[in-house]
Amino acid sequence: MFKKKTPQYLFKKTLVLALAGLSSTTAWAAATDSDALLQEMRRLAQRVEQLEAANKKLESALGRSGNADVKEMAARIEDVENEVLALRKPSALEEALDGVSASASLTMVAQHASGGSVDGGQLTGRADVEVELPGGSIGDAEGKIFAHLRAGDGDGVDTGAFATSNATAFNFAQPVLMQAWYQLDIPVGGKTGSLGQVEVTAGKIDPFGFFDGNNIADDESEQFLNLAFIHNPLLDAGGDIGVGEHGASPGLRLAYVSDINSGNRITASLGLFGAGEGANYSDTFGKHLTIAQLEYAGKTFGGLEGAWRLYGWNNGRAEDLADPANQERHTGWGVSIDQQVADHVTLFTRLGLSTKGEVAFDRAFTLGAQFDGGLWGRENDRIGLAAGWLKVSDEYKLANPGFSGAEKPLELYYAWQLNDNLQLSPSVQWIGNPGGDPTADDVTVFSLRAKAAF
Repeated sequence: MFKKKTPQYLFKKTLVLALAGLSSTTAWAAATDSDALLQEMRRLAQRVEQLEAANKKLESALGRSGNADVKEMAARIEDVENEVLALRKPSALEEALDGVSASASLTMVAQHASGGSVDGGQLTGRADVEVELPGGSIGDAEGKIFAHLRAGDGDGVDTGAFATSNATAFNFAQPVLMQAWYQLDIPVGGKTGSLGQVEVTAGKIDPFGFFDGNNIADDESEQFLNLAFIHNPLLDAGGDIGVGEHGASPGLRLAYVSDINSGNRITASLGLFGAGEGANYSDTFGKHLTIAQLEYAGKTFGGLEGAWRLYGWNNGRAEDLADPANQERHTGWGVSIDQQVADHVTLFTRLGLSTKGEVAFDRAFTLGAQFDGGLWGRENDRIGLAAGWLKVSDEYKLANPGFSGAEKPLELYYAWQLNDNLQLSPSVQWIGNPGGDPTADDVTVFSLRAKAAF
């Protein structure tokens, strides 16, 4: 295939031929007339001038064409960039909703219980709406506002046990403002928070949103139904948490969160919450509930995920066991752990011990496991299994002659995720020695829970 001859190439070739011709002409000039030689040289010079002129004209034309193409291409690229920027620019609605998140769910539970003093069933329903808004900034600190509304019907079946078999029950038909608080996150170690951050939370708060958490035993709408497995039994079923009738209290929380190795966290937190009548805004904040917690969350044994929490509490307005109208001080401590032990298996445990005050049960221990559906090809499903032991206190036995031992709940559930928004969870519970009454028959509770979340 022949290459295209450029003007530069033609010019150089012509010049070489001219020089060659000049040499041959010199030899020929010795035998010819000098006028003829001069005429031939003039002709060659004119030819070279013509070629140079043609070459300059061609280069000029090529230069103009190239500049025009470059300018046209640059103009087109600029137009495309402007169109992309216009598409990326948020709309007025998007700007207004920037930083806003919201979720809603409807949870319904159908139960049937048999044994003990109960033989029947009940249907309960609960609706929850949660909204988080940006709360502005103060220097490098960023704020957020959280609100939680809840409404429901039904109390759940009464098994006579210390811990209810349906922790989703919420019998307030009118929407209730469960929580409403403001939190300020203050970076430590510069704007990037290289040394962690301090969190300050104030408002109407559910203490369990920040204390005694557990990754696989903390949400009654998706995990275990028995209250003994949702929170520390001494705090919740036993009543030492002392929150208002809707499950939250006015309070203040201070916490320091420190990242270790970019992912492993240590959190030290302290909470002060209204207790007794103070939890319902009908009395002062004095003799409040104080709870402190130290938590580690991140990689643990063999690089597996885990979270370990140690906490203690002091409730200055707890109910007196003999006379609930009277108040006394209750103190205690607890442990909550969830630890992954294999790719699809996580274990949990809670331990609670009462150290001051008269309570129905003064020691509690729960243990369980969650098996992820990846084991059987259902990535979003899971199986939960848990057992508990709630030891009757000496004071309770004195107040209730014949009562002894410990309440022993057991629960097995399967969470079936139908799609991104709908989950069905059949479960079975067995409760031995309910309420510490050795004369009561064991209770069996069958449940079907449905949750639609958006």
